Amino acid sequence: MFKLLTCDVAALVIIEFPPVHQGHRLFFPLHVETGLVEGPGYQALSKHGQGSGGFRKRKHDNFPHGQRREEKENLNPPSALMSSFKSFQLELDTRHDKYERLVKLSRDITIESKRTIFLLHRFTSAPNGEEILSESEVKLDAVRRKIKQVAQELIGEDMYQFHRAISPGLQEYVEAVSFQYFIKTRSLISVEEINKQLIFTAEDREETTNMTSNSHDKQAHTWSLKVTPVDYLLGVADLTGELMRLCISSVGNGDIDTPFELSQFLRQIYDGFTFIGNTGPYEVSKKLYTLKQSLAKVENACYTLKVRGSEIPKHMLADVFSTKTELIDQEEGLP
Repeated sequence: MFKLLTCDVAALVIIEFPPVHQGHRLFFPLHVETGLVEGPGYQALSKHGQGSGGFRKRKHDNFPHGQRREEKENLNPPSALMSSFKSFQLELDTRHDKYERLVKLSRDITIESKRTIFLLHRFTSAPNGEEILSESEVKLDAVRRKIKQVAQELIGEDMYQFHRAISPGLQEYVEAVSFQYFIKTRSLISVEEINKQLIFTAEDREETTNMTSNSHDKQAHTWSLKVTPVDYLLGVADLTGELMRLCISSVGNGDIDTPFELSQFLRQIYDGFTFIGNTGPYEVSKKLYTLKQSLAKVENACYTLKVRGSEIPKHMLADVFSTKTELIDQEEGLP
């Protein structure tokens, strides 16, 4: 890196740098006894031009790292502003953890609701439909227990801050409940009736130090979770797809009357959604197109039964309807 030019008796050393710094010469004092060259910012060099280590010292090599960190902490003691930000961090972490727990519960609600819907589709082909309905009620009770956990998580919280986490599960629950209600009563369940089923009570024992004869060992607690109108509408819109599948399966089982009942019911739902139009939420307008497709498939099935029902054997009606449904999907560009 350098070249030692002279080392005279006057204890003065001239050092010449490489070609990059050509023309620059520095003069450093030489210790006669030790034979080492010393200078500001450089390590000690022997008079043969060799150093004991690196060429340049770092700026903070004289200070240990731990000492510098302690000095920095002493210079910046915890202030009220830092304490406030730490409390904000704790609050945000708690809220994010709660949001993730609600997302997991919503997924469980969605899965159990779908299983209930699959079970209810066996109602038309099962020899004993009451067993299917009772089994579906047991599954819906399990779903409500999951919704109870959601209600407990939302105690003291604004539900709309966590609405996106629980909305898919609530929509699927509305679809399952309304599907079961339609099979039982051939009508649509209202949002008020759904919310009545989502009021939960529990009894927690309280231990008191002063035991008296009039003391109560149990205190009733109540949790509730209300389905929003938007979730109700989206769940009803998804119900139309299940009713369309119920129509095709009932025809395959030889039931000719159910498709006409479903056609009238779906027309009423479609008329109600058209009253909302573009004034409702964006998700409702997207579901309207799917609802229209389901209504068209049911009406096509009713048309085939009315016009060509006598020409087609009953055991082939389901195949004819499924083929026409596939053709309609291809014309509309649906997957």
